This record gives sequence, structure tokens and C-alpha cells, in this order.
Amino acid sequence: MKAAVVKGNSKVEIENFTISDVAPNELLIKMQSCGICGSDVEKVFGKYGQPSMRLGHEPAGEVIKIGDAISDFKIGDRVFTHHHVACYSKDCHECSHGNETMCKQYYQSNLNPCGLADNYVVPEWNVLHGGVLKLPDNVSYQEAALIEPLACCVRAWSKFKYQKNDTVAILGVGPTGMMHVLLAKYFGFSKIFCMDLNDFRLDFVKKFDVITIRSDDPNLVQKVTDDTTIGVDVAIVATSSLHAFQDAIKLVRKGGTVVMFGVPSKGATTEIDMSVVYSKEISIVTTYAASDMDTKKALELISSGNVDVKSLVTHKYSLDDSQKAFEHAKTGDSAMKIIIEN
Repeated sequence: MKAAVVKGNSKVEIENFTISDVAPNELLIKMQSCGICGSDVEKVFGKYGQPSMRLGHEPAGEVIKIGDAISDFKIGDRVFTHHHVACYSKDCHECSHGNETMCKQYYQSNLNPCGLADNYVVPEWNVLHGGVLKLPDNVSYQEAALIEPLACCVRAWSKFKYQKNDTVAILGVGPTGMMHVLLAKYFGFSKIFCMDLNDFRLDFVKKFDVITIRSDDPNLVQKVTDDTTIGVDVAIVATSSLHAFQDAIKLVRKGGTVVMFGVPSKGATTEIDMSVVYSKEISIVTTYAASDMDTKKALELISSGNVDVKSLVTHKYSLDDSQKAFEHAKTGDSAMKIIIEN
């Protein structure tokens, strides 16, 4: 089988891998569709702050081989596969406190060789602990490739309080920023402010009845304050830009929440006036990855039609053209969600 791997000098190359056999509780999946995540782009072109450099954690595909001990799946099943699954043990301090993505077991099992491969093996732990979801007939592979990023957004929304008719600022309207827009619509937010430097993305998001402002607009904070009188209830930083994080603190109302969702580069630092954070009683929430519980909720939102993720896909590439796909994802030129298809 072949897979896309990170090489030096911002390169993605296709390498051949050999899988000797499928263990009794493993599945072999033919990848049909896999999204490119911002963290994947950071792995290739930036300084990713997490230890794994595997590409492709948004894959969906068809079961083409099953282990001898498996009875819950059959050849031909259409599935989404989660790359990490927590233990959920009562003895696990992280899981018992709702921090599943911090669980030590969460990082132990991964797709082999990775999700961005023509075929990949789902390890026993993931298979036996809910990491493989069968797709309803009405969910396409393309939509299934967006389950994981939507799940990350779902997890973020579980970390703060909100009410119907609240207001939100979403700083960065790339693919996941757009998913936050869709969730804000679903949860009944009255005003959604969207900021970005990419004019294509600002034009793209206008069809969702939002208020768009360029991130470099010198009157950014004033425009939001004038429109809300008090600032937004929630500001979601869906970009790696720490300047956006600084803006978010200025945009939220007293008692509001700033959600750090985008992936900062390793070693990234910024200065903030903590007296402002303190005196405004601002809550700062960080959120990393998604659990398989979040992916189940994401699949439910997609299959029910409540969140239309397929509207976000603008470009598709073959696995062999992964380098071009990643370069395109980096520039974001006239693009929203980019998918690799097998």
C-alpha cells in the first residue's frame, strides 16, 4: 500500500508500505475520502506542537478485510474511523474528569500507516472501543471525511456555556471556522461575526447570513462593539494567529468566553494584558482534538441534515497529488475544505 508522509523542506511524498496481515481484531480499510486538516498543514509547513507527524486523521472508507475474531463488521461496510480512542476507565484521572483527549491511552493507538493512505489498518484498541462508526446510507464518503473536524468543533462547544440568541465572533473562517459558523446557526445565535484576511472565504461565508469584517480592519473592535453594545458573548479563535487571540479578548463582553481552537505553532508566544482578562472576568478555554463520543455526535448532526458539511468542500485531489493538495491548503487560494480521494 502507499501513503503520504512528511519529508524535509515542506515536502509530502508517497511511500510504499507493507502490511503483513490483519490481526484477529483489526480491520483493513480502503480509504475513499480523507480531509486535509490545518494541523496536517502545520506538520508539513510549520512547527507542529504535538509528537505525531502522521498525516490524515479524517478518513472514511470501505472495509476490505476483517480479522478472524471480528463479528460486528463485514467486508463492504462503509465506515468512518477515529484515529485515537480514549480508555474511559474509572481509574483514568483524565477520562473521569471529562478530559478524554488528554488520556494516555488516547495517543497509544493509531491508524497504520496513517489515514492518508490508499489502504490502512485500524488497530484492535480502536475497533473494540468504539473508534469505527458505520455510515448511514444517506452519508457520503465526502461528508464522512468531515466527521472528525466537526467533532473537534462539537467538543469545543461543550466547553463553554451559551444561550439561544447569544452573539459570537469567529476569527478565521477556514474549514473549521465555517463549521463553527454552522454550529452557531444550529444553536440559534442571533449574530455571527466572521473575521479573516482571505477575501474568498469572507465572500464564501456571507451566504450564511453573517456579518463579515476583514481581520486587518482598524475599526474591527469598534464595529463589533457598536453592533452589540457590550461585545460578543463568545469569541472563537479558529486560526493559529495569536494576533487573533489578542483581538478576541477585546471583542468579548464582560464575563464572556474566548475559545482557543486554532493550533498555534510550537513555541508560539504572545503578550496579553492580564489586568483586562481579570477585570472583565473573561474565561479562556482551550480545546484539543475530539473523542469518539464527539465523533458520534458529529455523525448524528450530519446524517440528520442539521449541519450541512458537504457545502464546505471546494476541491478534491488524488492521493498521488498530495503535495499539490497541501500547497493549496496552505495558501487557501479560492478554497475552503480540500479532500483527498482514493
